[in-house]
Amino acid sequence: MNSDDQVMIGGEQAGNVSNRLLSVLEASSAPLIGSPTPRIHTPLNDLPSRGLELIDFADTIFETGFMPWQKWLAEHSLKVKPDGRWAHPFSVTCVARQNGKSTYMLALIAMKLFHWNESLQVASAHRLVTSLEQFRSLVNMIEASDDLAKRVKRIRWQHGAEEIETLEGCRFVIKAGGSAARGMSKPESVHLDELREMKDLESFASLRYTLMAAKNPSINAFTNAGDSHSLVLNLARERGLAAAAGSADDIFYAEWSAASDDITDEKNWIAANPALGHTIHPDNIRAVLNDPPDVVLTEVLCRWVTTISSCVGAAEWQNCIDETVDLDPEALTWLAIDASPDRKHAALVGAQKIRGTDENFVVKLLHTWENNIQLDDKAIANDLAPYCRKYPIEYLLYSKRTSGAIASRLVPAGIPVYDMDSEYPQACDEMLGAINSGRLKHSGKQQELTTQMLSAVQLRRGDGGWVIGRRASQSAVCASVATALVTHFATRPETEIDIMVG
Repeated sequence: MNSDDQVMIGGEQAGNVSNRLLSVLEASSAPLIGSPTPRIHTPLNDLPSRGLELIDFADTIFETGFMPWQKWLAEHSLKVKPDGRWAHPFSVTCVARQNGKSTYMLALIAMKLFHWNESLQVASAHRLVTSLEQFRSLVNMIEASDDLAKRVKRIRWQHGAEEIETLEGCRFVIKAGGSAARGMSKPESVHLDELREMKDLESFASLRYTLMAAKNPSINAFTNAGDSHSLVLNLARERGLAAAAGSADDIFYAEWSAASDDITDEKNWIAANPALGHTIHPDNIRAVLNDPPDVVLTEVLCRWVTTISSCVGAAEWQNCIDETVDLDPEALTWLAIDASPDRKHAALVGAQKIRGTDENFVVKLLHTWENNIQLDDKAIANDLAPYCRKYPIEYLLYSKRTSGAIASRLVPAGIPVYDMDSEYPQACDEMLGAINSGRLKHSGKQQELTTQMLSAVQLRRGDGGWVIGRRASQSAVCASVATALVTHFATRPETEIDIMVG
């Protein structure tokens, strides 16, 4: 029951309360609409654009035409110089998942195929299944339009080399990744989907340089955010950022991405998802916020991460930082050496239990080696020996598969070595448990250790087992493998009785 002083009486007062209530409700229920303009883009210009033709074409093939962000992209990426050549022969569009990249790309391909009369277009994706799905979508779109369908001469469904040819002789061809485009004659356009998946320059070059003899060549790339291994995308992004800062470059780069890693900030949703409020409902974003943070960052916020599929979470690794920890030259130490399968990288990691704690231990990256041809095992052994004398080590841990030659050179010097091949799967599991629980500690000051830890990819083995995949990680992860090896001993119980029951 309300007392008299809690009840507001009078038309003016009631109206004020009602207005305040409505204003609150309106703010909370206001629709979230994605930004039609990218957060990052190269400088715009006043040249004429053929994108307006593409926008009109989209109105004829899609029920609702282009979304605002697609119209912006069409207008500004398809500018032409006075001689009719593209002002931006290399165009890169970076936007979060399921925002309409593929729809835009299909419209562009169809426009060039049926109206701009380009003699040959080539499309490629890292995975053939992706290219095939796009090809099917393009065929369905053509067949749904009487005007376009009657202008098709033939559609060829040859695995890995699907093709559409028009009555005017214009062709669109699907090519698998790698060097499949070599030997093709004078394509005018190359369309690349999921540029982030191109991990080396070979597959990109095989497509890029087929355009050298084209009259008016263009590369149109579409992608989500990548990671440290997305070589081609990262190089293109560097060019785009440099151009945005004022350097002379004819690249067109547009990135719809969040300004920070806060996955709960609706402003970040708006910046990275231009289709928000058009084809993406805000509740669909809210539903994935409990997924692994690195996945949400790339797929939803279009933010770069070290590795998308890392077995070590960035947040968990961050929580293991203790700036006060370091190795004690007088404490029992375990060292581990690991080399990459190509023998171009190696790393030495040390670990010790932290005094005054029951289970916590510290790891530190002590030394790294790199050689573009091949490492010298003798030189590494000579570099290793001083560390083995500096710390009172129980063992130098290694794997016969990668570091056997190094370890064998240390045995005559009286350095105790231990082959960890049989314990490797268990060591990887112990390391991940120690990181997730916060028992593993590191200073947070070694960026190379952090990079390699967050680059480590989980390789499944058998029924539930896993290891850090040296080759699957697609970058040097010697430090993360060595960290796993030392963790096996650093987490070893002091006594045979670890858990007492009863």
